[in-house]
Amino acid sequence: MSPKNERWLICPICKRANTPGKLFCKYCWGALIHTDKPVSTQEAKEVLRRWLSHLKLIKIAKVLTISLVPLIILVSAMFIGSYYLSGLMFRPPQDLNSNSLPGEWAMFRRDLGHSGSTDSSGILPQGTLKWVFPTGGPIESSPAVVDGTVYIGSRDGKLYALDAVTGAKRWEYQTGSWVQSSPAIVNGVVYIGSNDGKLYALDAHSGEKLWDFKTKYAIESSPAVADGIVYFGTGDYSIYALDALTGEKLWNFKTEGVIQSSPIVANGIVYVGSWDRSCYALHALTGKLRLHFKAYQPIISSPAVRDEIVYFASSTGYLLAIDGNARNWLWEYDIKPYWIQLQAFGLPVPTPPLPSGFLWGLKLGTTAYSSPAVTDDTLYIGSDNKLFAVDIHNQQERWTFEAEGTISSSPSVANTTVYVGSEDGRLYALDTTTGEKLWEITTGGKITSSPAIAGAMVYIGSHDGNLYAIE
Repeated sequence: MSPKNERWLICPICKRANTPGKLFCKYCWGALIHTDKPVSTQEAKEVLRRWLSHLKLIKIAKVLTISLVPLIILVSAMFIGSYYLSGLMFRPPQDLNSNSLPGEWAMFRRDLGHSGSTDSSGILPQGTLKWVFPTGGPIESSPAVVDGTVYIGSRDGKLYALDAVTGAKRWEYQTGSWVQSSPAIVNGVVYIGSNDGKLYALDAHSGEKLWDFKTKYAIESSPAVADGIVYFGTGDYSIYALDALTGEKLWNFKTEGVIQSSPIVANGIVYVGSWDRSCYALHALTGKLRLHFKAYQPIISSPAVRDEIVYFASSTGYLLAIDGNARNWLWEYDIKPYWIQLQAFGLPVPTPPLPSGFLWGLKLGTTAYSSPAVTDDTLYIGSDNKLFAVDIHNQQERWTFEAEGTISSSPSVANTTVYVGSEDGRLYALDTTTGEKLWEITTGGKITSSPAIAGAMVYIGSHDGNLYAIE
């Protein structure tokens, strides 16, 4: 390129300078040269310099891309591996437990696995009314029994502590609204939720408030306490974990629906159902999601776990069993709708897998609000106006008992007898093997409370506002 004052034509492809009069670049034979845009020698050199710099940057980018691909693959593999293997890397603490002692019924469904069952001393209640304690409102809360004291909440807004033998009141505590949540008593502290949106921690002996924790909406879920942590669900679409001594929030997990279901803690995992038609499994110490199981119907029933299998019922009467250690595959509920559409269009794609964790399901009736009780090989649960006994090994019904009202009360089992309340106002005692009625006792209102069994007595609340003790 010389002399300096000569004019040049720049190839749009290779950016080389050509003498005027050329139609095509003599270097690359690329596109037509724009003959109406001649440039000076200096401008031509600058254009070429910038072009060579651009080519150099492209070359560096290619080298970096080629070098980073293995790293990206490695990081992706590590991410996926950490997700699926976090049960090994961040394994939930297997010893996370705080269950009732023999002869006690310290929380809703008795223990953290919500077995709803106990081995009694051999002396079982025979249906004789021992005492009745009146509260100022219907009782939906289920009683808890510890150290000779019965604790029960009422829709009069109070939590009561009563002598388990005589029914004499030891103390009462007034909350700001109905108490439908059931109490849990651990290490001398009573934990109870209220429809005023607070979870209360009270001294079990005096009823003195130790602390409270405020949420936005009602707490109907019953708390579970394990290894110094209190777990409960709320009407503000959240599952909370609090420090049991101070009430300080450790974590909360947001769902898409109200939570009336009561959480269980088993093998370091928290399981709870939600009105958003899902059952969740969360790491008990961190609140991190392990499994989101969509049942496609609201879950009001509280789950029960036995041998790492979780059992619960949907509000439409389906009994479901899921693997308590299962994990979702990545983007499971994002990908599956498109997968199903492709199959519907007749494309040769495999059938989508069943939801992660699903083991089996059994249609019981049209509704189910009762929570299951699980013994060695049998599950007991109410649906519509029936109580079902189901063999958990072959998923077959063993027997069915029909009441005169809906059974939304959760059954409780002691040795060879299962106890359950009904909205017909009766508490039934049934033989666990045959379902034969052994006895019944009638209250003055429907029963949605669940029975607690301790000290050869069964305790049950009624919508007539009374707590009944039967021996």
